[in-house]
Amino acid sequence: MERELLLECQRNDRNAQRQVYEKMAGKIYSVCRRYLKNDEDIEEVLADTFYKIFTKINQLQNPDIFESWARKIAVNECLQKLRSQKALHITLEDSHAFSSESATESISFEKDVLSLLNFLPEGCRAIFNLFAIEGYPHKEIAMMLSISEGTSKSQLNFARKRLQELLVNQNI
Repeated sequence: MERELLLECQRNDRNAQRQVYEKMAGKIYSVCRRYLKNDEDIEEVLADTFYKIFTKINQLQNPDIFESWARKIAVNECLQKLRSQKALHITLEDSHAFSSESATESISFEKDVLSLLNFLPEGCRAIFNLFAIEGYPHKEIAMMLSISEGTSKSQLNFARKRLQELLVNQNI
């Protein structure tokens, strides 16, 4: 992101904020899509994320890390949304949410691996995203979600197994 554009955002320049939004909305939307299923929730979190970006942009010390900083805000907003919906209850009993038959029907022609994440229970999906895509270590995931490191590891393992089953069923 251009340093001057971010400085203008720090001065609350609405035109600069619009430009940043236009450049970043697709990336932030993709992050939200990995965590949330419902389009209305995604739009709400997207708006909340940009609100937080623009109200906290003065805290950004290094403009070179703007994109990763913005992604982190989006991840935290998604997790907050999931917590508010009580969707982050993490247990292996959530495995009943997986049905290979319904998954096969729902994504018969769509072979996008990220779409398969929608067939994971919310907690598993969040942990898989945090670990495999965002790169957080299990210790940090455990602190973020108020779970043990062991739970984070077991849920990641559960998610990987389910994704492998889906991939085999879809011949991807």
